Amino acid sequence: MTNEINKCIEVLNAGGIILYPTDTVWGLGCDATNETAVKKIYTLKQRSESKSLIILVSNDAMLQKHVTEVSDLAWDLIDLTTSPTTIIFPNAKNLAKNVIATDGSIAIRMIKEGFCHQLMQKFRKPLVSTSANISNIPTPLTFNDISKEIISNVTYVVDPSLDNGTHQPSALIKLGVNGEIEVLRK
Repeated sequence: MTNEINKCIEVLNAGGIILYPTDTVWGLGCDATNETAVKKIYTLKQRSESKSLIILVSNDAMLQKHVTEVSDLAWDLIDLTTSPTTIIFPNAKNLAKNVIATDGSIAIRMIKEGFCHQLMQKFRKPLVSTSANISNIPTPLTFNDISKEIISNVTYVVDPSLDNGTHQPSALIKLGVNGEIEVLRK
């Protein structure tokens, strides 16, 4: 796994795109602070830049570095959810502008174990994590479901044997500035 992590970091530092296993489905990833790299993902997915992307963080400090305020409710959700849950936070900061929604929010999921967690711990930056498909085509749930078009257009493909995800997209919850909760995907 160390060789895979080191190769990913080399690609991420050079502004490339990785195809990698997350805690849910396979993702297209890049350095979430690199605007040029984020643009490459939008181009590959043929996705409008008006639709923001999910990012992954590996710990509390990384989360706090990229969100103006993490409410007690958000901390509770992070601590108590037993399945992968992405939270949309208001007021993103310190990220590539094109990864943030037009209203200033950002969708973030904290990864607590596995390949992704170890990669971010060593990389020390958040990763973009968007499903490994062209926009408007169903999300591939396993590596074998990913199109050749996606695989052939990324900089690096992580060894599929490192996949330990749920093979289901994460839950998606939006938190409002005044503590409102909206469940967008269960």
